[in-house]
Amino acid sequence: MELMVLLNALVTRLLFVLHSLIGVWRVTAVKKEPKYWLLALLNLLLCLETGLTLKFKQGRGYKWFSPAIFLYLICTVPSLWLLEIHHGTQYCGNEPGAAQVNVSNQDFNQSRDSSHESEGTDHHIIETAKVFVNRLSTICESVWTLALHQTFLLLLVVGRWLLPIGLEITRDQLSQLLLMFVGTAADILEFASETLDIEDVRKNYTLINAILAVWTWSMLQFPLDLAVQHIGCKPAASTRRIPSLLLCRYSAELWNIGVSLFIQDGPFLVVRSILMGHFKIFSQMLVFFTAKNILVVTLQLYRLAVITLDFRATVLQKTRKGEVGCCPCEPYEARIHTTADQDSEIKELVAFPPKEETQAP
Repeated sequence: MELMVLLNALVTRLLFVLHSLIGVWRVTAVKKEPKYWLLALLNLLLCLETGLTLKFKQGRGYKWFSPAIFLYLICTVPSLWLLEIHHGTQYCGNEPGAAQVNVSNQDFNQSRDSSHESEGTDHHIIETAKVFVNRLSTICESVWTLALHQTFLLLLVVGRWLLPIGLEITRDQLSQLLLMFVGTAADILEFASETLDIEDVRKNYTLINAILAVWTWSMLQFPLDLAVQHIGCKPAASTRRIPSLLLCRYSAELWNIGVSLFIQDGPFLVVRSILMGHFKIFSQMLVFFTAKNILVVTLQLYRLAVITLDFRATVLQKTRKGEVGCCPCEPYEARIHTTADQDSEIKELVAFPPKEETQAP
């Protein structure tokens, strides 16, 4: 096992565990009940996954799915749910959202003087840490929750970058995936912060639960790598139907459209439409993001129509040329190396009958 692969695998998962523990600590501090520390036991799943990945995959990732990212979601999402549902009334200063944290030099100087008088440097470090933690505890709850949301999404992107990639995904595909995740994370953060900050929404626990459910549903796209990887299918003669061939050729594009329509922009549009249509909740940002979701959904449907028409035209063109049983699976064919052993597979894929060689008498 390469040293760099081992370090990346361990450091990334350690960051996931630390962030999850910070979320559990905030829940315990807000609820003032030590039983919520039991949420930290969810990190045992991530530790188990780390051991199995190091043993069976030598620290590298899997094809199409990242168990580490999925388990990180399981470890962190419950804490964010509890914080959002609680959303107490802690005073945040003169300005809304202002953080009440002032770690002054005087506090550190006082701790330094007391530590020198007592037990030296070790005691000074402990006292300084206590002062810092106490000051962090004075940050208002809404600021803590928003910071956890932001760092959660950032760690999903950075963690996916740092995690060792498998043999099935290239670095070019990984860079495309990370760019997609950055835009996706920004949209998800806008949805959570913009809708949950509305005062009328905060008074309705049913709406809060519904919004958090949609937010959780949208997070499930992060463990999957289907947005940049084609399935690379080779359908048999009995399964050469139009849907199978369409999925074979445009698997990545269809996944992106499906994510937008059914996991992200579509559900976001439904929630925002219900807020405005049924609950009569209006704001400038709510109207803007609703219009944005409508535009994105419309463009994705347009993209789906373009792909379908292009595929239909390709099939008709090959039919006119007599290639009735052909499979226009270009993404799959592009990855096949034309060697002597694979000539028969290519001929089977494009349904060209093999030529019979005649020998001279």
